[in-house]
Amino acid sequence: MLKQLTQNRLDVTIYPDRAAMGAAAAKAGVRALRDALERKEIITVMFAAAPSQEEVLQNLVSVDLDWSRVNACHMDEYVGLDPASPQRFSAFLRTRLFDRLPFRSVHCIRSAASAQAAQKEAEYYEAFLRESALDVCFMGVGENGHIAFNDPSVADFQDPKLVKVVELDQVCRLQQVHDGCFAALEDVPAYAITVTIPALFSAGQIICTVPGSTKAQAVQNILRGPVTPQCPASILTTHPATSLFLDEAAAALVL
Repeated sequence: MLKQLTQNRLDVTIYPDRAAMGAAAAKAGVRALRDALERKEIITVMFAAAPSQEEVLQNLVSVDLDWSRVNACHMDEYVGLDPASPQRFSAFLRTRLFDRLPFRSVHCIRSAASAQAAQKEAEYYEAFLRESALDVCFMGVGENGHIAFNDPSVADFQDPKLVKVVELDQVCRLQQVHDGCFAALEDVPAYAITVTIPALFSAGQIICTVPGSTKAQAVQNILRGPVTPQCPASILTTHPATSLFLDEAAAALVL
């Protein structure tokens, strides 16, 4: 560990590289899972699907835990992609996590080819979340400070919905190219279904993992700026049980 600090209620730890960061985030996540399983027979856990989460997921799949007591779900999905597309977030998580552990159940946001179908799926997934309180959430932060697909243009700290259809801003769509998920901007879908900020914030414990120099400005905005929808992840500084894990590159502007 390079440094540890606190911003409001947010615990922050900084590591020299992605491997150390991911291992530490997974270890903290396992503690959160075990704490939740001590309190409840069945828990619900939400996972982000992004390259930033690779090291965390790699560590989680080797953990000895009673996954048969864990309902798994995820936080966003593109609108308009072919159901078989490898860029779908459900496909990302099935390959790296959902198909590798014996979860009690896995709830994926289903493919939606049209705006009408996307709205119906958002309503369906919201009904699931209203019946399944989130115990632990593993998330990242976007280059524009988004959490899930709550970009600054659509982020609402008091959103009345738990799931909604959103239009992605250009910074968000370009990030998908930077991450190597799509070859060009025009290939990235313009719309997505996302879990909203109040839904994410409802989790009992949040493990947020943010590597890479492209996230340094977002990290600075979280830790040095105001709590504002212009940096949606800034709301995490007010959550009672959130831990932020950074590598040195992501923390460059706050070290």
